[in-house]
Amino acid sequence: MGTRVIVRQILQKIVKNAPRSDFTRVQFKRPHLPSLCLGCRLLCSASDHTAPPRRNRSVSPELSLPSLLDMGFTELQAEQLYDCVSRVKGANAATHVLSTLSALFVLGLNPASVHKLLDRCPELCAVKEAQLQQRINHLRKLGLVEGSLQRTVVHYPQILTVPVKSIKTVVQFLREKCLFTTQQVTEILRDSPAVVLEDLAQLEYKFQYVYFRMGVKQAEMVKCRLFRSTVDEVRCRHTFLERRGLYQTPDKKGQTTIINPKLDSVLNLDRETFVADVAQATAEEYDVFQKLLAREWKEEELERGNIEADSDDDDDDSEDEEEDEEEEEEETRGKSGYKKKRKNK
Repeated sequence: MGTRVIVRQILQKIVKNAPRSDFTRVQFKRPHLPSLCLGCRLLCSASDHTAPPRRNRSVSPELSLPSLLDMGFTELQAEQLYDCVSRVKGANAATHVLSTLSALFVLGLNPASVHKLLDRCPELCAVKEAQLQQRINHLRKLGLVEGSLQRTVVHYPQILTVPVKSIKTVVQFLREKCLFTTQQVTEILRDSPAVVLEDLAQLEYKFQYVYFRMGVKQAEMVKCRLFRSTVDEVRCRHTFLERRGLYQTPDKKGQTTIINPKLDSVLNLDRETFVADVAQATAEEYDVFQKLLAREWKEEELERGNIEADSDDDDDDSEDEEEDEEEEEEETRGKSGYKKKRKNK
């Protein structure tokens, strides 16, 4: 602090004693800048009058090429970032884009990762800074440590558009309904972050199918990244193996008369390898099976829909019958009352 005071006093004395003409000679000229491309000029703020204002291309007076370049973006990335923000509907994107960028940089992402992330999920620009920071902190509380958190966000940036309450609901479901441990839930969020946007009914059906029909425990589900696959993908491959006699549902003791393929071989192999090595079939056989199975599923859905419609009709009929019975009872009571009055007269 003492050094700063001394330097300030010296500068004040120099300025006070210096002749005024020394300062008037100095002319501040605007440096000549090379003409920028159209996309770059559109990023400049409204205060720069060298380029005509474009109202329909204006994003935010604070979002300018110099500010983006200072953050480390290249000119091409800056133009693409502008287009990314302009694709988001509403004024929130223009309002929150700089705070979003700041939060992502604080998270530890480099400009290339931020550009890639926003290109995948431009809706993230419309999220308020406080909400964004709250969601990042909540993911940390769920066990996503530094490194894992950044990889998860870059791989699936949509996770930062999901409210904290919704993620809590999914986490609670995985723990209480599916009986995953806290560590297993963390691994699911890290390896299959799209699970936070999956319908809970579909999620439950997928878990129960693999657990009961295929006899696979939670640890293997997490290890094989089950929740990256859709329900139809799991059912199709499992049913194909089952009908070829290559997969059995374990009994109550968890035993089978054959050795079932591992879940990893069922889900994570490419189509060609799965058909040839695991199912021991040809590509044509698998194609025909998929078509027949899709038709079978469609018929099952129609049948379930008809059953539900019939049950609704039965409920309506029963309600109508109850109403008719009530009306008959009221008429009967009315007639008996009328007869009693006539007798009294």
